[in-house]
Amino acid sequence: MSQETFLRAFRALPGFKGESKFSSWLYRIALNLCRDHMRRERRAPFVPAPPGVDLVELAGEAEGAESLDDIVGRRRLGEAVERAMRLLPEEQRTAVVLKEYEGLTFQEIADLVGCPLSTVKTRLYQGLTVLRRELERNGIAGFDASRPDEARRPGRARAV
Repeated sequence: MSQETFLRAFRALPGFKGESKFSSWLYRIALNLCRDHMRRERRAPFVPAPPGVDLVELAGEAEGAESLDDIVGRRRLGEAVERAMRLLPEEQRTAVVLKEYEGLTFQEIADLVGCPLSTVKTRLYQGLTVLRRELERNGIAGFDASRPDEARRPGRARAV
């Protein structure tokens, strides 16, 4: 994804007008690529493992492998976060992803999406509030909605 971002940026460089920071322009290209990728993934069917491949056995062979309960718990948490994220309006979801997953500052997000700093903070707060409420409603214990990336980290919050 990063290679594609830089390739598109290189090709579009003559069109860069300098009206915003270069990093904001580059983030916008990356954001659009990620959105396109997510749209394609939604349309693409799930591809099962090839016959004769035991995924549980493969996972057990990995060094520092997690227990099956941890894997299932993390997967359930990830699915719950994904479902909750789909409930958010696009602006809130973008703010949450850019701040919590990508680690951008509030100012970087404001520059990237072209809105005031206070609007970014409001969107993030409202989005995290909806995430927390939805996850609690679905019985997810130990989830810190200010850190939605926990769903992708091993050994963190688990679905109950």
